[in-house]
This record gives sequence, structure tokens and C-alpha cells, in this order.
Amino acid sequence: MESQLTVRLLVDPPGVTEIPARPDPRIVIHVGRSVQIACDRGGRHHQGLCVHGDLHIIPAGLHSRWESKESDMALVVSVSADLLRAVAADMDADPSSIEILNKFQIRDPHIEHIGWALKAELETGYPNGKLYLESLGSALSIHLLNRHTSRSIKARETKGGMAAYRLKEVLAYIDDHIAGSLSLDEIAAVTGLSTARCNNSFRVSTGMSIPQYVVMRRVEQARVLLSEHHKSVAEAARATGFSHASHLAAQMRRLLGVSPSSIARGRYHRAGTAEPPS
Repeated sequence: MESQLTVRLLVDPPGVTEIPARPDPRIVIHVGRSVQIACDRGGRHHQGLCVHGDLHIIPAGLHSRWESKESDMALVVSVSADLLRAVAADMDADPSSIEILNKFQIRDPHIEHIGWALKAELETGYPNGKLYLESLGSALSIHLLNRHTSRSIKARETKGGMAAYRLKEVLAYIDDHIAGSLSLDEIAAVTGLSTARCNNSFRVSTGMSIPQYVVMRRVEQARVLLSEHHKSVAEAARATGFSHASHLAAQMRRLLGVSPSSIARGRYHRAGTAEPPS
């Protein structure tokens, strides 16, 4: 039986990329540095600056045309239509009346958390097995049905979050200044909010505090420097704002479960190479 959830970490080169329609809906989560993106899908055009964690929701049957002047990395998660129908039925909803919406460059902390968990599984060779993957697939399906359909079962807005334009400014600023000290006061100044309000609003919008997000991005960028650019652990630590290599090592073990030296030696799966458990 085919997997009900597929995960790929893909890199598109600069230029135009045509993606044919698929039978299952997909979620595309932007990963890494900020990139200007244009996309045509479902008779609509969208363009803007994509920052780490921005996501697109693509319903089944829609062709996409993407254009970027720089290479772009994305985590692409496909959820089978069969899984969505089964979950909808379990929630006492009529599967035939539910349609996944076509959404461009939104933020959804819940989907982000599931996406990063799937990314970690992909890159470490799916150590938690089929049951864990299926649980993530079910959680993702429930949330899609609750929040991103034409007849959402539970349609409510998140209150107290940061305005979209402010959030994008903060995320881009963090990535642009990742090698620096990045104090909360400095980041709050970008938004014009108080430090406390900025951090609280950020947490509501992303599901994590600003310090937690900064550490996550530093670890991810250090991983790229070690695995793809062959930097030393000390060089990767300096380039991503860690005070010393041991600090990077501790945070990398905590978040990724591996050491920087293991990543540098290639003992960490490259993007898209691992197959999910059958």
C-alpha cells in the first residue's frame, strides 16, 4: 500500500519551475534564507519575499508555476486524499463536502511544528518508525480539515499574534543577522513594539519564543554549513552566532540528536535521500 504521507526536501534552481498537478494536496514549507518568489496557481498570481517557515497549501489537481532569481529550498509534504477522507469521516464530517483551499505564503505554527518534526525524521532516516509517521500524518490532516478547507470544521482566528508584515520583518532580520548577538531589545526595535509584547506576539504567531526560534535557525544554518559547505565546527559556530563550538554542539544534539562532527562526516541524511518506513 502506498504511503499516506510523503516528505521531500527539495532545492529548485534559479529560474522557472513547472510543477504538474498531483492527485493529493501538498504543503510547501520554505526552508532557509529569504528568497523573492513568484507563483501562479489556480488562476491566481502571488509574489513576495518568502522567509523560513512561510508555507503554501496546494489542493489536489492544481498545476503550479514558480519563479525565483535564486535557488530555493522547500519541505514538500503530500497528504493522501484517502487519509483526508478517512480523518474527515472520523470527525463526523462529510468528506465529499470538504475542499482544501489554495493558499499562498501563509503562517501556521501548528503545521510548521509538524513540518519540522517530519523534516527531522527524513534527515535522520525515520528512526521513530511507521507509527510515529502515521501519527504526524493524522495530526496534520486534522489541522488541515479544521483550518484550511472551504467548510472548516472549526474556523477561528488566532488572537494576540503579530501582524503578518511585522512577523516577516522579524524573521528576515533574524536570518540576516544570525551571526550577531541578536538581543530581544534589538529585534523588538525592528517592529516598533515593546520587548515583552514583541516576544509574546511572536510566540502566539510561531509557537515558540524569539530566543527559541533564533537557536533553531542557528542550528539549521550551522548544519547546512557543515554538511553542504564543508566548514569546520568552529567556523560554523562563528558564522551562526554561537559563542563557541561546544555551545553549537550542545544545541545541535538537543535539537537534532546528532553532533556537529557526525554531520561534518556525512552521517546525517542529505535532503530527500531517506525513504519513509513501509
